Amino acid sequence: MIQGFSFPYDVAGLLPSSPSADHQEAGINWVFPLTSEQFPSPGVGSEGKRSVPSLRQLSLRPELLGLHWNIVWESIMEVLRPQLIRIGGRIYRKNPIQEQTYQHEEEDEDFYQGLMECADEPCDGYDVVQTQQGFQCTVKAPSLLYKHIVGKRGDTRKKLEAETKTSISIPKPGQEGEIVITGQHRSGVISARTRIDVLLLTFRRKQPFTHFLSFFLNEVEVQERFLKFQEEVLEKCSMDHGVDSTIFQNPKKLHLTIGMLVLLSEQEIQQTCEMLKQCKEEFIDDIAGGKPLEVEMEGIEYMNDDPGMVDVLYAKVHMKDGSNRLQELVDRVLERFQASGLIVKEWNSVKLHATVMNTLFRKDPNAEGRYNLYTADGKYIFKERESFDGRNILKLFENFYFGTLKLNSIHISQRFTVDSFGNYASCGQIDFS
Repeated sequence: MIQGFSFPYDVAGLLPSSPSADHQEAGINWVFPLTSEQFPSPGVGSEGKRSVPSLRQLSLRPELLGLHWNIVWESIMEVLRPQLIRIGGRIYRKNPIQEQTYQHEEEDEDFYQGLMECADEPCDGYDVVQTQQGFQCTVKAPSLLYKHIVGKRGDTRKKLEAETKTSISIPKPGQEGEIVITGQHRSGVISARTRIDVLLLTFRRKQPFTHFLSFFLNEVEVQERFLKFQEEVLEKCSMDHGVDSTIFQNPKKLHLTIGMLVLLSEQEIQQTCEMLKQCKEEFIDDIAGGKPLEVEMEGIEYMNDDPGMVDVLYAKVHMKDGSNRLQELVDRVLERFQASGLIVKEWNSVKLHATVMNTLFRKDPNAEGRYNLYTADGKYIFKERESFDGRNILKLFENFYFGTLKLNSIHISQRFTVDSFGNYASCGQIDFS
């Protein structure tokens, strides 16, 4: 049972006027219980009033209690702005629910029931064929996700079959194939397919990102200028809090990220390659004109709103001719991959930046930004980090020039894997010229 959550600021007037002595001693700024009366849902009822969620819907992860305020706030925003899942042209709202962790990485009855709340209305856009035995529909899914359809001791599949009056055939673990749904009634088959899609999408989003679309920025000139930047920063700013050599990017890994991907099979990697080829044919060739994009890497900026407590410092990248072609290209690639479902929609536009300093590197040189929040079984990871004072760096190196580059390829880069040159390994690419 959730007892309460810690907040350093007053939120919408819901918090008590002052923290208790126990809370102060424990280092907790504010604590309030998550009750239905104090924390209404953003949903609107039939009379135009905010509907009140159940306590189960508001049961966020207790392990977040006492963690940094912005991490807790992200969990609260899951209630205020629930995750939307697009299936077959329809949008379903996924209500936040209590997550349980089992030794076998599978979910219990409450978890299944919570997910099914957003799958009550089946989608009729599926390809259902009539057979001699009734109706049949197939679902393509990577083998890594089969266990989430089977459930603990097969309970999830049994519930799906019982509630939709269907039979669900799932390939054995490790074997790629299709999930086959059969039933006497078309509506039952469609309902089972909708529920399976919700489960697959939910657990896919819990998988760590495996790949990302990127431009390489590791040309020799840029690497040399980056090392010069590092040398001068350490020479002039090493006395500033948190500034040391461990938080600088590996120059061989300098890159621009277009979007993060979860690719769980060779088929999905191939699908991504084909999608990139389609982008090239449909609009990249027109934007790039069959030539590399000549860009400049110049100036630095920080991610958060306090230059005295910086976690990520990045170099800015822009077209040398002053045009908007690079931004247009990456935004259209992002839009296309979001529409296909290969990239989860978080932003409407790509923030063009090349990370040069990141406090996550301090303890883990192979850390990769904010993309380490979940393990493969959906467990939350909290990455403790020590910010650095970036005020002098920003003042002294505001317009630092890293060099000129010719961007000629978009790569499908694999996380945590490097090639013989020390850059991220590429699983596929398209070239502009």
